[in-house]
Amino acid sequence: MTGKERLLVALDVEEWPRAQALARLLRDVVGGFKVGMRLYFRVGPAALAFLREMGKVVGGATMINVHAAGGRAMMRVAVEAAAAEAARLGVPCPRVVAVTVLTSLDDRAVREELGIPEGAARAVLRWALLARECGLDGVVASPHEAAAIKEACGSDFLVITPGVRPEGVAENDQRRVLTPAGAVAAGADYIVVGRPIIAVADPVRAAAEIVKSLGG
Repeated sequence: MTGKERLLVALDVEEWPRAQALARLLRDVVGGFKVGMRLYFRVGPAALAFLREMGKVVGGATMINVHAAGGRAMMRVAVEAAAAEAARLGVPCPRVVAVTVLTSLDDRAVREELGIPEGAARAVLRWALLARECGLDGVVASPHEAAAIKEACGSDFLVITPGVRPEGVAENDQRRVLTPAGAVAAGADYIVVGRPIIAVADPVRAAAEIVKSLGG
């Protein structure tokens, strides 16, 4: 996989014209886009239709996520529903991945605020194993847990990592972070980057520099 293919840009904006402008700017520089709740709640399926027209998705979404904290039954139903709907529509089945511990949480918050005494790394690994058992394709986790997930769940089990910040870029609300190259070296298949690209004066240059750091 090339560096370009690994880079997914989070279109974490509410203004539809702004999202469209960013997607047009970055379409030839990055591998794909993440449509999060802020944008989807505002414009709905139109966001996916727009990206499909640009050739960035096939059919519907290429990848969808659920939360591992939802448990075994929910994850299994999500996998079954995705396959059934894809078959009904005659489109490729999207990969279903599970969100584990958010990268905005550190060990203290995980233990003291969420009441998970084992801490972030162990909780992530436990949820990753559960997701694999339920037939999911991978997980969303911080780059700090990527190597352990690959070792426990296999090299074909996807690891998608937010919490990625280029050198010298503010961490903002993120806590468990690595650089783009560091995340991929740790085992991440895809990295999701938002503000370091979409909130700067030259998004194309910012994205291109990240791709370059990943080997082009």
